[in-house]
Amino acid sequence: MASGGEAAAWVPQEEGLREICGLLQQQMAPTADDMSAVWQKLEHYSQFPDFNNYLAFIFARAEGISVEVRQAAGLLLKNNLRSALKTMPPANQQYIKLELLPCVGAADKQIRSTAGTIISTFVQIGGVAEWPELLHALVKCLDSNDVNHMEGAMDALSKICEDVPQVLDSDISGLSERPINVFVPRFLQLFQSPHATLRKLALGSVNQYVMLMPTVLSVSMDKYLQGLFLLANDPTPEVRKLVCAAFVQLIEVRSTVLEPHLRNVIEYMLVVNKDQDDEVALEACEFWSAYCEAELPPENLREFLPRLLPILLSNMAYSDDDESIVEAEEDGSLPDREQDLKPRFHASRFHGSEDVEDEDDDIVNVWNLRKCSAAALDFISNVFGDEILPTLMPIVQAKLSATGDEAWKDREAAVLAFGAIGEGCINGLYPHLSEIIAFLVPLLDDKYPLIRSISCWTLSRFSKYIVQGTAHREGHDQFDKVLTGFLRRLLDDNKRVQEAACSAFATLEEEAAEELVPRLDVILQHLMCAFGKYQRRNLRIVYDAIGTLADAVGGELNQPKYLEILMPPLITKWQQLSNSDKDLFPLLECFTSIAQALGTGFLQFAQPVYQRCISIIQTQQLAKADPISAGSPYDKEFIVCCLDLLSGLTEGLGPGIESLVSQSNLRDLLLQCCMDDAYDVRQSAFALLGDLARVCPVHLHPRLAEFLDVSAKQLNSPKLKETVSVANNACWAIGELAIKVRKEMSPVVLTVVSALVLILQHPEGLNKSLIENTAITLGRLAWVCPELVSPHMEHFMQSWCIALSMIRDDIEKEDAFRGLCAMVRANPSGALNSLVFMCKAIASWHEIRSEDLHNEVCQVLHGYKQVNAQGWSMGTMHVRFGATCEGQATEVSTAMILVFGEFSLYAVLQDSQCHSCHLVCCFLGTNYWRHFQLGMRLGDEFQHLSYWTLKFNTSGLESCSIVVFIGKLVFYTRMCLFELGYTSCK
Repeated sequence: MASGGEAAAWVPQEEGLREICGLLQQQMAPTADDMSAVWQKLEHYSQFPDFNNYLAFIFARAEGISVEVRQAAGLLLKNNLRSALKTMPPANQQYIKLELLPCVGAADKQIRSTAGTIISTFVQIGGVAEWPELLHALVKCLDSNDVNHMEGAMDALSKICEDVPQVLDSDISGLSERPINVFVPRFLQLFQSPHATLRKLALGSVNQYVMLMPTVLSVSMDKYLQGLFLLANDPTPEVRKLVCAAFVQLIEVRSTVLEPHLRNVIEYMLVVNKDQDDEVALEACEFWSAYCEAELPPENLREFLPRLLPILLSNMAYSDDDESIVEAEEDGSLPDREQDLKPRFHASRFHGSEDVEDEDDDIVNVWNLRKCSAAALDFISNVFGDEILPTLMPIVQAKLSATGDEAWKDREAAVLAFGAIGEGCINGLYPHLSEIIAFLVPLLDDKYPLIRSISCWTLSRFSKYIVQGTAHREGHDQFDKVLTGFLRRLLDDNKRVQEAACSAFATLEEEAAEELVPRLDVILQHLMCAFGKYQRRNLRIVYDAIGTLADAVGGELNQPKYLEILMPPLITKWQQLSNSDKDLFPLLECFTSIAQALGTGFLQFAQPVYQRCISIIQTQQLAKADPISAGSPYDKEFIVCCLDLLSGLTEGLGPGIESLVSQSNLRDLLLQCCMDDAYDVRQSAFALLGDLARVCPVHLHPRLAEFLDVSAKQLNSPKLKETVSVANNACWAIGELAIKVRKEMSPVVLTVVSALVLILQHPEGLNKSLIENTAITLGRLAWVCPELVSPHMEHFMQSWCIALSMIRDDIEKEDAFRGLCAMVRANPSGALNSLVFMCKAIASWHEIRSEDLHNEVCQVLHGYKQVNAQGWSMGTMHVRFGATCEGQATEVSTAMILVFGEFSLYAVLQDSQCHSCHLVCCFLGTNYWRHFQLGMRLGDEFQHLSYWTLKFNTSGLESCSIVVFIGKLVFYTRMCLFELGYTSCK
């Protein structure tokens, strides 16, 4: 290899050049035997500092070398830059850059395109500040009249705009303005180019900045819109597709700029939604969903619905050349090809409430015009509801009544339409739902597999209402028909139908829950028959259906007759699969649900399952360090699934897991997983840590300090928002440990509390569950170490109490309030300035079931009442406790009712502009709640509007008096909220 030195002086050696070109030639068409040898030699050459110079030379100027070899050199150079650029000698970097720039205008399109890819990689890694010549060269090319140079520059810029758009929209040292200010006007000018490639690349580049909206694009918006309308009927489909994409982005993030042109845009989208090019029609179809999601005024779209709905229904039918039609005919007995197996991703265990959107697993696996049209109809039905039915239903009914083999696609599309509007139009469909379901059930046995499969999906969309109907005889019979129909289709010979039936049945299971118990025997027999029949891909869905069944029926599954059907096939499969087989993943997930459902009933299967999980985790941790010694490549999914199964075992067996833990090295493996660099491994590890802390904390004790330390670090992570689920589980685990080891938490209490307080005070971008667990863990720490936490309480009382008020009643909330009471006892003055917030938190209880906690809360409030008896008056509270409005003071009164069962409130109001008085009281009797609402409004007549609501309307009143007194009864008030808007109120 040649030595480094000055970039301009570098010259390749002929022998090295010839050798590398030969290897690249071999790499392009290798045999099985020499593939490895080629890569080993290339890897060897890559150790030389100037190897990438050789690649740049071959790509840019090697004479007599084919374009294919030159392109291969360029792509290998691009890949090498990702790992080597930051450590590459500056001289070599400069040489490569100098060789690349002339390639931007190369005569060969492949060379130009590859040069653009390499340039974009340079910019991604190093930015443009270190390559000032690049921007000047690209501008020069764009301003030339040479089409090759213009296309080459646009190709490179389009890739930069797609990969790192923010780089061009930033201040660069040495430049008087941001690069994007130079390029956007040129892009817009190229909208009028006679060359389709330039129009496409320019429009695509500008579209990348709609979300970022730099100033130059904002001030050029009129010109951008003019350009879009100019290109709207471009003869090139790729350009029309980009026009549609631009309108979709604008309606999502800059809808105001489209308002003056909205009618024209909608008219255009209606036309291109029928474009002969499916890709253009698909992009246009995205507009309707985007419009609905943006929550724009429905009236703008309403008048177009009679034209839009037929287009959507037409596009929902399978096209004659749709690959799904061919695939749907595949025999279920044929083994799956490797490419048929979609990648699967395990969701790590998460403790707490999490806002997760349920996505319907449509039987269409590829996003296409059919699926997009169905999604648009779904969105439209949710916006317009039943008002679309008069237009839609005649079309649907006509398609359903079509006869003959050629009409099956229309019938299938009509069934899909029912499913799409199943949520948004449910009010209008509900009176006819039994007839709709009665019509759909026979379609489960249609001769066309795609009609059978879509009927499964559509029926599953009505699962909630099918289950609700079981309260009466007819509905009960209908539920049985749907259930048995799904079970028949589970055993269908068609793979597509099997998949749809299994997914639909899982959806029905989630809704039906205990309704499935009387039918468990027949359900399990069908599931296990399907288990023995399915090929690998659909077998994964059976595992999910079994796990969902276990979640739905819980302990009812723990009967010998059911376990004899369920467990033997699963155990046989468990034994057949090796520890490195990825088909083990869904089985591990399935066992997790079964273990939780069976509880101690799983004990008979627990030991081999537990031991294998430990073995797999050990093997994978070894593979991470040394794959050769481990005998298999590292895959973190194995660790995550095993940790979650161990959590399921711990939750199911409870203290029964202790004997297994004591005889293993789980503690050390778990600590290692808690420190893993993969966030999903840590997430599952902390979930298991919390579960173990609940049932056998003694086995964590030898390394307790280390567990606490690593848990606390998750709360202080600078990437907290990116790893919020890890922090959530770590936070919960700390709380579980705290109530078990109590004073042993002392060394880390203040460190943890400081992190928890920061989370409560800056909750932006964090999920609900982390806020709740933070509030609970803070309370638990205060409960076990009040002397350490209480001196600091005034700094976090308000944000903490706000978070506590949002938590549902449960044992964890009780723990948190024990901490609250303990802190107030230790430092009463620390809560004085936050009394209103504390009372709001207390008032959030529906019922404090624990008698001792109830007594503690009573003592706390009674103490404050004694200290400041007159302070319970609303007027005084404004001064003494910092209440800023009558509504806040109400929280104090509510808390008093909650704990004392008595209420006396005097208020003087100053606002005479409000004309409503709304008092809501919810009383709890001995065993039940009674909700009572009393409203008083100005008017001229008296009305009894509902069972629980009385509205008194009077006239001529400028003031009114309300005296509410509740005697010393043993009952509670759930909430007391009111708005009083009169000149005086006592």
